[in-house]
Amino acid sequence: MPLRFKSIAEFHHFRGLPKPAHPLISVFNVEEIKYAQLTEPVSLMFDFYAIALKRHFNIKMKYGHQSYDFDEGLMTFMSPGQIFGIEFNPAERLKQSGWMLFIHPDFLWNSALATQIKKYEYFDYAVNEALHLSEKEEETIISLMQNIDQEYRSNIDTFSQSVIIAQIELLLTYSERFYHRQFITRKISNHQILDRLEELLADHFNQTNLKNQGLPTVQHIADLLNVSPNYLSGLLKMLTGKSTQQHIHDKLIETAKQQLTGTSLSVSEIAYQLGFEHPQSFSKLFKTKTNFSPVDFRDSFG
Repeated sequence: MPLRFKSIAEFHHFRGLPKPAHPLISVFNVEEIKYAQLTEPVSLMFDFYAIALKRHFNIKMKYGHQSYDFDEGLMTFMSPGQIFGIEFNPAERLKQSGWMLFIHPDFLWNSALATQIKKYEYFDYAVNEALHLSEKEEETIISLMQNIDQEYRSNIDTFSQSVIIAQIELLLTYSERFYHRQFITRKISNHQILDRLEELLADHFNQTNLKNQGLPTVQHIADLLNVSPNYLSGLLKMLTGKSTQQHIHDKLIETAKQQLTGTSLSVSEIAYQLGFEHPQSFSKLFKTKTNFSPVDFRDSFG
């Protein structure tokens, strides 16, 4: 069972940090955290958002089956309820630097960010998809963290929440921009993912037992590519303008067209072969994608 922290104050106490200046938000330098030297991995879960900028962090972090050593400027984003692990190496002297920002969902209540924050897909990225910052980008993020910290530690007034939320919105927008930059600058590895995706989809739709397998899901494809579903869709949108689901549908329609024009199989038989449980679902998708019903498309080649 993971150690669950329902409040930010609970985590502060757990890590020997001073009591937070505000019950629903906290920002601090990572150097202030006191870690117990444990030989076994520790699983944690927060009931609040956690945004971290870490450097020279020789503690291994783990989300699910993916792990990563934080030995350079990296940003990670965690949503409430996300489980992650911390693994210590007792043979090494602990070192860490950077910033951490905790935001309880209640702090955002009645603000536009309460809804908007859920639209930032990087909160669901895996640890190996962390945001790698350039020196200049890191300076920008640190500056924003310091601005939030300054406001957080000032005397609370009627403007405090609005000012902090505005700073958080700016930090998230910059993070979105930097992720888009990362998609672009990692062209080789990203295009390798795209090439592998095309291979997986081609292999899937070339199989003869699709009727038993069903249609491939985004989660299944992402698992085969060893990336998180949201990261894969974000990457594909940047490279091709299409989501993972759209790529799956495009390959499906391409295969369906070949079946309609190159075989005498009925529309229902093609639908079942492609993994659809109901032919009507296949016909509806085909018409949405091509503006033709399967029968009309076949007849146009008659």
